[in-house]
Amino acid sequence: MEYVYTYACHEDEQALCHLELRTLLGAAPQAGGRFVRSTRRIDPSRSPFLKLRLEVQCSAGSLEGLAEQAQTLTVKGSTFKVVFAETDAAVSYDRQREIERELGRHIRGKADMRRPEQRFAATLLEGRWLLGEAVSSEALWLRHQQKPQNYSTALSTRVARAVVNIAVPEVTGTQAIDPCCGIGTVLVEAMSMGIDIVGVDLNPLAVRGARVNLDHFGMPSKVSLADMRTLTGRYDALILDMPYNLCSKLPEAQQLEMLQSASRLAKRAVIISTEPIDRLVEEAGFRIVDGCIVHKSRFSRQLWVAES
Repeated sequence: MEYVYTYACHEDEQALCHLELRTLLGAAPQAGGRFVRSTRRIDPSRSPFLKLRLEVQCSAGSLEGLAEQAQTLTVKGSTFKVVFAETDAAVSYDRQREIERELGRHIRGKADMRRPEQRFAATLLEGRWLLGEAVSSEALWLRHQQKPQNYSTALSTRVARAVVNIAVPEVTGTQAIDPCCGIGTVLVEAMSMGIDIVGVDLNPLAVRGARVNLDHFGMPSKVSLADMRTLTGRYDALILDMPYNLCSKLPEAQQLEMLQSASRLAKRAVIISTEPIDRLVEEAGFRIVDGCIVHKSRFSRQLWVAES
């Protein structure tokens, strides 16, 4: 089965968006496009960038041919709606509505524009007309912005969710750890996607804040007070947002110790830093396989995907 995913992102987050999507979907977004073609089926609500997933059930060289095939679609329920998904072709607003009405007339069922039981999407992509069942994304991460405890230097919920997807593209059977979890921003996003993850921090105030935030969203408080350099065990994935302080810089020797611990703890890691530490990442025993820079106004974070 083939799927077409549409997405949107701010230019400051384009590199992060593309890294997340090629990790989740196994295919790179098209240059200058707003879509990804993939054989992987994921819930578009996992990503803060995805907007819609179209399951390609009908394909034709013309709109007329697509309308004919639309008669074979089965409506799950009693009502449906057809939406036009923008991909690589420039189609005016009025033309999009015409296409929706034309295809809707050929689908057996009752159209309901407000509360349909099933949604279909159509698009004109690379010269072919496509139609199939559609699932729209729900911005679940937006709800997590309203948490009781906050840090000014913490990752945004949007970035945290993308980072989790990069670290854990396959949810089932994956055990993850955030060894510098702070107030639990990454933990909240991971747990909301059903990921088995634990958090650790050496700051008792941060641990307390993380527990408050997790409890606020009805999530288990799987957070403990410890220095990551003393941890044992082995995990499938690790997310490490290197401690950041406006007034002081973490000594290089301490950074290396933390990265060596991360290499010992997990075979796959996403490492985030406000400064270039790729040399230290590799010195710690990791092999960097991907990465990007995440910009926010004049502030930027560097992100590495590494394997040990």
